[in-house]
Amino acid sequence: MNPKSKTICIANQKGGVGKTTTAVNLAASLAAAERPTLLVDIDPQGNATSGVGIDKAALRHTVYDVLINGADPKEIILDTGQPYLHILPSNSDLAGAELELITETGREQKLKFALTALTDQYRYIIIDCPPSLNLLTINAMTAANSVLIPLQCEFYAMEGLSQILQTIRLIQKGLNPFMVIEGILLTMFDARGNLGKEVAAEIRTHFSEQVFESVIPRNVRLAEAPSHGKPIMYYDITSRGAASYMQLAREIMKREAANG
Repeated sequence: MNPKSKTICIANQKGGVGKTTTAVNLAASLAAAERPTLLVDIDPQGNATSGVGIDKAALRHTVYDVLINGADPKEIILDTGQPYLHILPSNSDLAGAELELITETGREQKLKFALTALTDQYRYIIIDCPPSLNLLTINAMTAANSVLIPLQCEFYAMEGLSQILQTIRLIQKGLNPFMVIEGILLTMFDARGNLGKEVAAEIRTHFSEQVFESVIPRNVRLAEAPSHGKPIMYYDITSRGAASYMQLAREIMKREAANG
């Protein structure tokens, strides 16, 4: 694997925490910094695919063909129309992949082997996982250098976090001992209410340096952008949502530079 390439999977078994929003907008922000970036959609809902303007219903080939049929990912990757940003797309075909993979030898490493051939082309590979800790998510974690965990600032946040941390520990013990936690990202933060502030303070107390300084606010423009098939920076560069994801990308690049 190219040491200059980094694969980050965006994972949380809870839905509605901003996982796909983070995958799409972090990938777009890294690409905007002129870092060649590949967004890998392994969620059967295909929301990351449609979020960059690809018609998922019209796709003839997807990541399903890579995982199940051994197709060359280079032949399936699509240009998003945004500089430095490509996508390995997904759609509902992927829904049956987990059942088909169960009988396969090395089923947890299918994505890892497929992406190995791509690391020379991309500085960053961002994987959007399904909202469950299934075989597709395990494939993503096995393929990744690190896991970024989006966490909604809500009452049950800590409960959900303990589940994914347990899964990460299991992956580290067996399939991918080199994987680390990239960071915990606070999402859907509402500065007007006390609950969000209390949850954020509690998470920072418990996890300190693992929590990103960048915080993603609740933002109408951020919520609107996917329906237009655009990352937030191409939908409304002046929005708070765009500023927060660009800050996150800078923070990741800065951390990496500091770590050599």
